[in-house]
Amino acid sequence: MIKKLKIILLTLLIFFQGQLFSDYEFLKEDIEIWSDGTRMKGNLFIPRDENIKKWPTILMVHGWGGTKDHLNTAYATKFAAAGFMVMTFDYRGWGESDSRLVIYKDMPKPSRWSNKVKVEAIAIRELVDPLDQYEDIQSCLYFLEGDSRVDSSRIGIWGSSFGGGHAIMVGAKDPRIRVIVSQVGGMGTDMGFYSQELKKRLIKQARREEDPVPQGVDIVPGLRGTPHLGRMALYQPISVAKNIKVPTLIIDAENEELFDRRKNGLSVHNLIKGKVPTRYLTFPGRHYDIYGKNLEAVLKVQIDWFNEHLKQKK
Repeated sequence: MIKKLKIILLTLLIFFQGQLFSDYEFLKEDIEIWSDGTRMKGNLFIPRDENIKKWPTILMVHGWGGTKDHLNTAYATKFAAAGFMVMTFDYRGWGESDSRLVIYKDMPKPSRWSNKVKVEAIAIRELVDPLDQYEDIQSCLYFLEGDSRVDSSRIGIWGSSFGGGHAIMVGAKDPRIRVIVSQVGGMGTDMGFYSQELKKRLIKQARREEDPVPQGVDIVPGLRGTPHLGRMALYQPISVAKNIKVPTLIIDAENEELFDRRKNGLSVHNLIKGKVPTRYLTFPGRHYDIYGKNLEAVLKVQIDWFNEHLKQKK
């Protein structure tokens, strides 16, 4: 009898694991979002159900050197299948999105009859600038507010790695965000040690004593992109985390090697614990194991969190 019960339970477990990400069929749409005059490329994943007119929606923000393609394959399709509308995008200068342009020679004055001018400019690619990226995320939220299929009272944000810090920053400051999920996120806790040195860079850049927009310098081994260190020093999600007023799930790698998780994700959790629903979880392994061997387990926890705090209308 016990053996038969175990077989039944195992069969049910396998069935529900198979169903975990496949409740809804969904459509994928290519979209364009404009951020401070530059076009970004994105995707929407929309579940198919004629009885539901407005969907709880998850805005996903990628990490330091990532693009939306990774999010689409590993995460967005699973969230959409679980009954959420999902938006992914590439920041300005990343992936399929257009670049910011920096004029490096004198700009001719426009005429009285037209503002069109011809200039020589540099296309800024793969710059890790948290202030620009924050602005891009704001543009995405405005885009979602204009989509009739989005329930604007149920928008959540999901971010990973550098994007995990964005999720905390945006969730703490923007009332449109109703749920936060941050995984292996850096919260800017270490940048204060270098603030005076980095301030000197901002002064030199303002005076054009060095490139106003850094390209190809300060490269971090193993990571794509040029960090704008001066502007990073001005961006510390940990400094606003105490203002979070919405349910927040924080996931870290047990043996995180890129930063001290106790000063980052765990510190955010401790700041808001007892004030809002919050949960702090660690998974075995290192930073990138979250995307590999732990992916399915992490996704289940995240979907459960969104189901509990975003799918149900308050």
